[in-house]
Amino acid sequence: MINHIKKLGMCFFILGLMSISHFSHALFISPAKAPEPFIAQTFPGADPLTAKNSELPYWTITKAGEVIGYAFETNDIARVPAYSGEPINTLVLMDEQGTFLGAKILEHHEPILLVGLPEHLLFDFADQYEGLSIHDSVKVGGKASDGKVNIDAISGATVTVMVVNVAVMKAAKIVARHIGLLAMLDELVVPPSIVKQDYFVKADWQTLTGDGSIRKLYLNRGHIDEAFTDTIAEHVDEANADEKSEDFVELYYAQLDIPTIGKNLLGDSEYQWLIDTLKPDEHAVILMGNGYSFKGSGYVRGGIFDRIQIHQKDNGISFRDTDHYRVNDIFIEGAPRFYEMSIFIIRDQHEFDSGGEWALELLVRRQVGPIDGVFTSFEAEYALPDRYIDRPDPPVIEAELPLWQQVWLDRQVAIIILLISLGILTLVLFFQDILVRYPRFFHVFRAAFLTYVVIFIGWVQFGQLSIVNVFTFLQTLANGFKWDLFLLDPMLFILWGFVAMSIMLWGRGVFCGWLCPFGALQELINEAARKLKIKQYELPFSVHERLWAIKYMILLALFGLSLDSMAVAEQFAEVEPFKTTYLLKFDREWPFVIYAVGLLIVNIFTRKVYCRYICPLGAALAIPSGVRLFDWLKRRNECGPCNTCATECEIQAIHPDGTINLRECHHCLDCQVTYYDDKKCPPLMKMARKRRRKIPDNEKTIDIKQVS
Repeated sequence: MINHIKKLGMCFFILGLMSISHFSHALFISPAKAPEPFIAQTFPGADPLTAKNSELPYWTITKAGEVIGYAFETNDIARVPAYSGEPINTLVLMDEQGTFLGAKILEHHEPILLVGLPEHLLFDFADQYEGLSIHDSVKVGGKASDGKVNIDAISGATVTVMVVNVAVMKAAKIVARHIGLLAMLDELVVPPSIVKQDYFVKADWQTLTGDGSIRKLYLNRGHIDEAFTDTIAEHVDEANADEKSEDFVELYYAQLDIPTIGKNLLGDSEYQWLIDTLKPDEHAVILMGNGYSFKGSGYVRGGIFDRIQIHQKDNGISFRDTDHYRVNDIFIEGAPRFYEMSIFIIRDQHEFDSGGEWALELLVRRQVGPIDGVFTSFEAEYALPDRYIDRPDPPVIEAELPLWQQVWLDRQVAIIILLISLGILTLVLFFQDILVRYPRFFHVFRAAFLTYVVIFIGWVQFGQLSIVNVFTFLQTLANGFKWDLFLLDPMLFILWGFVAMSIMLWGRGVFCGWLCPFGALQELINEAARKLKIKQYELPFSVHERLWAIKYMILLALFGLSLDSMAVAEQFAEVEPFKTTYLLKFDREWPFVIYAVGLLIVNIFTRKVYCRYICPLGAALAIPSGVRLFDWLKRRNECGPCNTCATECEIQAIHPDGTINLRECHHCLDCQVTYYDDKKCPPLMKMARKRRRKIPDNEKTIDIKQVS
């Protein structure tokens, strides 16, 4: 037994090393690179670098005393915060005509490129600037249109590369104007327009939408299909001929810190709150939408809204969760109902011209692989009507099935299959006392159901629940709950609904034992190992019982991190191997693959090591299990002294005294199979022997004949 414990301990030691490797990778920060080697490589034979220009920090590159180009760092000229909240410092090199000779990433702190996506993707993105010019209008993603030059985005890091593009182009044009490569633009000479802050007129919805105070961006599914033409996502989720005219998004937007607009929409008190909230040179816009979510889920995972940007001249403005306020209601007469309404604050560092024209950009993504996607964007112009400032009224852009309903319709076959399987599982739970009396049928059914969970729910539908879902739910409760955020993924929504119901009725075990794809995969692998006679190892109950605490400590640590930053918490939540196993199908960096595979290998020798000791989701579900309504797992007074079920319980959820710890039980029902088996359960076998001793021999014979 001691040797067995040592071997199992070695397995945990190896697992720990893999975890340390995994987390050290997660915490790794990309080191800053020096600009000088890149400058020397781009301008061979150039004179030694002199100090940066004193008025604007850039290098003038000379060769034999003649100017051959310029170099500058974007952080010196245009600091644009990225996904991490920190800017991405990029070295830009251009010749004396303003043609880019290269762009090199010097430093970044983007979590998605430190964990999950290879860093070289960002470097490859920056290489696309070579050959472009300061005179080009460069757009990330989509197809070339309206004289714009399009460069490829990075799937999964769209906001990151959009920030790089804004910083590069903005800094380059500032330098170009300084050295005379671009003429000084009118907006640098003419003072900005002045908004009439004392002008207010009571108005209804129809009035403000009619005069352009509130604008609308409308797209149907045909518009979306057309936008992805000639891309690798051209036929992905494509609408048929009858569906082309169906609504995709209806998005209203307006500049909110204008009295006539803001007071009519929000009411006097809420508008005054907004004005008191805004600091000097800060402004606010409001977005109200149906259909495709303009918020998406990126802000929940990492605090940034990755589907919207505001563009004004060379300025690209992205929003973080700290710039966002949820709107519960608007008070203007005649307004339609919206599923999403939000206020976004434009901070003072963006130097926003409140009276100038700007454009709202909406990003749309189509999935073309486990982690790959193709992006396109749609822009809608905005200019304040001339009654607020002296500026002409541009034409209004042009209406309603919510996006979550479209998603549910598109996935109705998968939804029906899932609902049928959950209905079958519910019947199993209600009639478990009957089913467990037929052990052979029950075990075949359970193996088939777990196989369905692994393949259909896990690998086909990506229906693996995660602790990140729990933190997301808690944050939405704290910040104003919205159903549509969760309804956008019908599989996860239905599964979480069933899990909530099953926890209330029976505890956590129904999910962990029947519906968790990673748990089901572990159990099937361990069952195969047992059939192959691979030796199994179990820790003494006193040690095993104490190891239960590990997953609760992991849960508390992740919860604490999520209170400070969901982005950081999501990185550490990679202690769950779910993303590697199901979402990415083991197609990612080797530390993650080794970690997930290592857990499965350890499971060959001891069933569900991850579920028992590490899983923070299991810990989160176990906490409310104490208030379950029913306890249908039957026990006898003899179960304590007997211990047969405790010995056979393959996750050791039964205490030596015979009681079942329902916070750790996975509801596999193996103990109930034994409970009703009079050839296996010692108390039943003992009672059967007593009955046989009380029946006379002749009556036994009669009984046998009657039976025959």
